[in-house]
Amino acid sequence: MADTQQADEQAAADGAASATKAATQADKRTARLAGQIRAFAKTHGGSAEGQLAHIGRGRTRIALVGANGEWGNLVADSYASAKDAADRAGITLQDDFDGELAAKVRTGPYEWSRMAGIQVGGPANP
Repeated sequence: MADTQQADEQAAADGAASATKAATQADKRTARLAGQIRAFAKTHGGSAEGQLAHIGRGRTRIALVGANGEWGNLVADSYASAKDAADRAGITLQDDFDGELAAKVRTGPYEWSRMAGIQVGGPANP
């Protein structure tokens, strides 16, 4: 009976250690995302705004728009991680990617040619 109790205690300890390791790894990924958001903001005018959107299988897209109108995307493992990263980076989150936020996006010749595709002489879509 003592062996069974000892085995149960060891299994519980192993499970707790595994959960702690997973939480630590998730926190590191969130911290890395926050650093990437801060770097984006610094590179694109000193500030940025963002919008979070579920993209499936629990993942969340962080759409970023810099103060200079440049834009980009990051992907987080969960909505909570994306929200935490944005909060750590100190960016303003918008509810939707339309209206004021969309109006701030600046597209260049590359985006216009890709959107137009072969219809107006742009590169063909693969």
